[in-house]
Amino acid sequence: MSDRFDYSALHGAGRVLCAVSGGADSVYLLHRCLEGAREHGYAVCAAHYNHCLRGGESERDERFVRALCESWGVECLAGRGDVAAYAAEKSLGTEEAARELRYAFLNSAADALGAGLIATAHTADDNAETMLLNLARGAGLRGLCGIPPRRGRLVRPMLEVTRAEVEAYLAERGLEHVEDSTNALDDYSRNRVRHLAVPVLREINPGFSAAVSRAAGLLRRDEEFLELLARELIERNSGPLGVDAHALAGAPKPVASRAVRLLAPRALSEAHVEAVLRLAARSGRGFADVPGCRVVCEAGRLRFGSAAPGVLEERPLPLEGGLELPEAGLRVRCARAVFAGGINSSLNTFFFPYENICGTIYCTSARPGDSMRPARRHCTKKLSDLFAEARVPASKRGLVPVLRDEKGVLAVCGLAASERAQPRAGESVLRVEFGEI
Repeated sequence: MSDRFDYSALHGAGRVLCAVSGGADSVYLLHRCLEGAREHGYAVCAAHYNHCLRGGESERDERFVRALCESWGVECLAGRGDVAAYAAEKSLGTEEAARELRYAFLNSAADALGAGLIATAHTADDNAETMLLNLARGAGLRGLCGIPPRRGRLVRPMLEVTRAEVEAYLAERGLEHVEDSTNALDDYSRNRVRHLAVPVLREINPGFSAAVSRAAGLLRRDEEFLELLARELIERNSGPLGVDAHALAGAPKPVASRAVRLLAPRALSEAHVEAVLRLAARSGRGFADVPGCRVVCEAGRLRFGSAAPGVLEERPLPLEGGLELPEAGLRVRCARAVFAGGINSSLNTFFFPYENICGTIYCTSARPGDSMRPARRHCTKKLSDLFAEARVPASKRGLVPVLRDEKGVLAVCGLAASERAQPRAGESVLRVEFGEI
């Protein structure tokens, strides 16, 4: 039996709600929580959320959890939702929609059952996969910390326990569980990391998951210290007129960048943080538009204000599903497809070959200095010139969606598609279509 299950995370809860899917990890979680309940002074209840995505298999999982909890004498609440419909309504990817609905239900179930904490069954393997995915996306220190052991009343007492230890524990005690058939597919990025990348790394180091957990703990300790310094920087240099721009610009960059992220109302990319720090280092008045607000520098002070009028917030495009741009009155639909060939004359629908996409595609407004090589025009054009040619008023240009990846502009809605992202017949592509909300 693993001795790395963190019972200390459950202290003071009074009652712990276990999120139980019916899979091996969650059955392990429930059993371990029940084992330690008397010694550590808490009661246990459970909740199961049926995403209604796998037909009869989803119904089987719910029946299994209900029966398991009844046989173990655990009070259990079950909920369900139409994830596919919710994803379409909110223009979300399936995974994101499922996560939103699941956590909303878990919080309401905890309230209904009087639970102080919600325990989820994330393992050391889950943490390692998350860190690898974040590394592949170019995350900084915070992203490389992996899954946090605690966020609000959510706790993860199994982050030091490996999936192999879970399976051995269940086998030793003859505990049954159900299998999610989608875990065997490579349709999702996490599954590809799990099936392809992790086995190679485990050949190099059989204790790979445990090693990554140790690394995550060390990185998390450093991240917490840097964030503490950033909070102290903000506290020392904030006033009614905003934050002292000189103090922010003069702070060590790891501290200053974290201060900017703490001050902003929404998550920022590295480029946005750099824009704010450049603004802070300037003399005189200026502004920078970042997701959720306009940052204004005036009289040596930075103010993080409301969203700038006539500007699109930066949003990553999903590989499947939709995205709404309420500022522009538009909706974006994304789907995997195979390009049939021919010339695509619709500049509201774009086909991007996967091999030509560099990193994540973002939907943004045009930025100063933006340029591209429009398909079939054999020249490089500034976006400002494209807008002028199309007679787009200056006041409206900030609401024209621009699609870009790490190499630059891929397309401008209604105006142009990049020469470098033109598909060939038979290629696998990301189909991106703009339409009115």
